Amino acid sequence: MSTASEITRQANSNLAFALSILPKARREDMVVFYAFCRTMDDLADDPVRPPAERAARLEHWRRGITDGFDAPSPFEREVDGLCERRRLPRELLTAIIDGCRMDLQPQRFATWDELSGYTWKVACAVGLVSVRLFGCAGTRAEPYAVALGHALQLTNIIRDVGEDLENGERIYLPREDLARFDYTEQDLLARVDDARFRALMDFEARRAQGFFDEARAVFPREERSNLRPALMMGEIYETLLGKMRATGFKVLGQRYRLSKARKLAIFSKYLIPWPGRP
Repeated sequence: MSTASEITRQANSNLAFALSILPKARREDMVVFYAFCRTMDDLADDPVRPPAERAARLEHWRRGITDGFDAPSPFEREVDGLCERRRLPRELLTAIIDGCRMDLQPQRFATWDELSGYTWKVACAVGLVSVRLFGCAGTRAEPYAVALGHALQLTNIIRDVGEDLENGERIYLPREDLARFDYTEQDLLARVDDARFRALMDFEARRAQGFFDEARAVFPREERSNLRPALMMGEIYETLLGKMRATGFKVLGQRYRLSKARKLAIFSKYLIPWPGRP
């Protein structure tokens, strides 16, 4: 088993779950790319290593992607080989690294415009690489990848509000949004769950839903067979978003998940291409 395969197997994520629908060659490529993304994220979040060491490791990867690795490990060779074989824009991989590097220090975002720069790096760039590896031709799938990337990452941010507070007091909610509902960072750190907080969460959920709707509007129907993993991810996360809204955003005290049975039900819808709708 390759290093990339082992990383992906251990992650047990929704994306790893969705990759099983791909043809073998494309699945193997996505396993390498997913393992790269997982590794960058883990390097940024490693609680054992000091921030300076984590930054150095991320910079090592950034230099390797742009200029080549001096003495590449087997996994580094896998990633570099994938970039060469699939002619991936390396600036997309370095954007992912830059997004992960932003998490080395607690982040505060004044506006959605600032936050969207972060979500573009850690989610939209991932989508732009993924649609290439899925086999999409040309650029028709790129607007879909960007809209879906923002939708997925915003859903993650909403779901992980409580966990992010525990992980270095990270707050990804824009300050202008907190101010809109007269809810402060001090309230959030104190885990105040009141009408203001629920209104704030609903505001963010409506923004995320807007991106899900945009992704549907720009979906390239001629690529629906290639994009089945992305469609599956979109439905899983949009269902998760609906679950949070329906239960009043209890994100400060619990982690929302879909049951394995629910995910399998979604998965079964995308096993084969179907006519008529994305």
